[in-house]
Amino acid sequence: MSNLKYGIVLVGHGGLPSDCPDELISKLKRLESQRRKNGLPMSNEEIELDYVIRNWPRTPETDPYQAGLEAVAKSLQSRLNGARLEIAYNEFCAPTLKEAVGSLINEGFADITVISTMFTPGGSHSEIEIPEEVSELNKILPNVNVNFAWPFDLEHVGKFLSEHIELHRKDIKCESSKT
Repeated sequence: MSNLKYGIVLVGHGGLPSDCPDELISKLKRLESQRRKNGLPMSNEEIELDYVIRNWPRTPETDPYQAGLEAVAKSLQSRLNGARLEIAYNEFCAPTLKEAVGSLINEGFADITVISTMFTPGGSHSEIEIPEEVSELNKILPNVNVNFAWPFDLEHVGKFLSEHIELHRKDIKCESSKT
């Protein structure tokens, strides 16, 4: 596999911009709830509201989650040996997973790995929604390999968290010794 044609999509949850009107968000959540309760596809009204909210103008001040995911992506990109990285959001922010994969395909990528920042088991986004989207993409894109790097090895997650705790504790000790 050539890294030049290997793409990665980092999927974050997505956050709501602080300046987006509450009535838009409430209406979207109400429509989503009704749709899921009745097992229906998204209505045109829900599609339009979802688009408006996902594409709401954002800054690091109005959407610190987006800024944070972009910082994680920048750090990850530097470790990918030239593989191309796109960001996607599960909800509330653009681009969607389908849009991010489409962007990579338009650039000639045919081998794409999707990875989520949501790494604990039990969440509907990583365990249900993202796998369903990946499955659908593989059905409609027969010449593209889209795979989902899930589930996370919880031993690695635990190791990462323990190393982070140690770094934090060292920072606290260094701060304490300065006073």
